[in-house]
Amino acid sequence: MTPPVAFSAQLIEWQQQHGRHGLPWQHTRDPYRVWLSEIMLQQTQVTTVLAYYDRFLQRFPDVAALAAATQDEVLGLWSGLGYYSRARNLHRCAQVVVAEHGGQFPRSSEHLQSLPGIGRSTAAAVAAFCFGERVAILDGNVKRVLTRVLGFDGDLAEAAQERALWAQATALLPDDGIEPYTQGLMDLGATLCSTRAPQCLLCPVRERCVAAATQTQARFPVKTRKLKRGKREHVWLWLRWRDRVWLVQRPDRGVWAGLWSLPEFDTATDFERHCAAWPGRADTLTSFTHVLTHLDWTLHPVRWELPPNVDGTTAGGIVAAWPTGRWFTQDEALAAGLPAPLRKLLLS
Repeated sequence: MTPPVAFSAQLIEWQQQHGRHGLPWQHTRDPYRVWLSEIMLQQTQVTTVLAYYDRFLQRFPDVAALAAATQDEVLGLWSGLGYYSRARNLHRCAQVVVAEHGGQFPRSSEHLQSLPGIGRSTAAAVAAFCFGERVAILDGNVKRVLTRVLGFDGDLAEAAQERALWAQATALLPDDGIEPYTQGLMDLGATLCSTRAPQCLLCPVRERCVAAATQTQARFPVKTRKLKRGKREHVWLWLRWRDRVWLVQRPDRGVWAGLWSLPEFDTATDFERHCAAWPGRADTLTSFTHVLTHLDWTLHPVRWELPPNVDGTTAGGIVAAWPTGRWFTQDEALAAGLPAPLRKLLLS
């Protein structure tokens, strides 16, 4: 196994000289800001997160402001960032911190893990950066770095192998300098030790990296369980009346849970049968496939414009099939929590 002192010392020195130092959530020990960045950065690139992070802090400068918000407000600001369960957990976590912890985040990784949406690695990052706790992180980037350096070929789809890697990550921790060490692991995984075409010649620990020595970088990390992708197809009804659009709130579970979206029909026949007696006209728009983590969703948007002279009773009867919906102006819709493809559609 790689000697812990040598590995950590090299990584800390590299981070201090060549790592990232200008990110807005760095150089702070405010657990709210660090926690927010860690949640946003899960499965999302830094370049994407930067704009969302600034907007979020402008609207919710502290955990109390976030806790006091409605879920719609939170989802509205999160809209387009994806993986919306993160936003719902973020909101619930803020409410728990305020209601049960007096607005103060717990100071240990163990207690942080008891909060909604905070897993072991996120808890460790907050505890290390904000409270100096000597604890290991193991997010996706760090798993890639450590499995390559150590030549760890255990299948991380197995809980026992995941625990074994956690143990080795803990053994590598330095006695001092946990913050630059933790940041160094993150930086190395995000920059040089990429999934494809890693820049091994620039890596500070290449001489002690098993994968680099054996040219087996592509083998790591090992995870055999593959996510089975599904397929889905719907007609998407973009119903407009008097410069408003009808949106329905999706269920609390499933894809786009809690977001506002368009009514769906399983088939074109179902759509035509349902709308046959409606006044107005339909425009069939270009179909597209929205790619989610586990699902390819083909959507066929149809824009239906009800005539302005349709009265409220008639319009109400048309939308009665969707009791969780309501009419939105364009500005109201764009301020709500919308799936990214719907936001793009409304702006087209």
